[in-house]
Amino acid sequence: MRILMVCLGNICRSPLAEGVLQQKAREAGLDWEIDSAGTNGYHVGEAPHHLSQKVARQHGIDISAQRARKFTAADFQRFDKIYAMAPDVVDEIKRIAGKSYDPQKVDLLLNEVHPGRNEEVPDPYYGSESGYHEVYQLLDTATDRIIHKYGIPNKI
Repeated sequence: MRILMVCLGNICRSPLAEGVLQQKAREAGLDWEIDSAGTNGYHVGEAPHHLSQKVARQHGIDISAQRARKFTAADFQRFDKIYAMAPDVVDEIKRIAGKSYDPQKVDLLLNEVHPGRNEEVPDPYYGSESGYHEVYQLLDTATDRIIHKYGIPNKI
């Protein structure tokens, strides 16, 4: 399974989602490729936000080696599933992908927890540390569902 997590800048939500899912896949013995990207290029080459790194470390996850990259149309060929953190991110994925867009591969991450509600993982960038903890909890729940759905079927 090849999964891509996508947010706006690839420094807050999606790198944390990548790290959480990587750890869970590894613990479940799954040989998955997990990556993250952003729909804008503002932070290309930067490490994840220091508060995303801090919250990850508090849960035994090191995301410090990750570097932000921009989502590209070629990601549709590389990944089986592309999870967006918010509806506006889905819109940007469609725009960037153009003719490569495949709606079967794209979903909002929180639809794994609340199917069809189209809820967003809130962007903690301009807020306090508590927002990063809230994001972690949402990602933790959603990534559990992904592991059970694609890695350990019929366990949820």
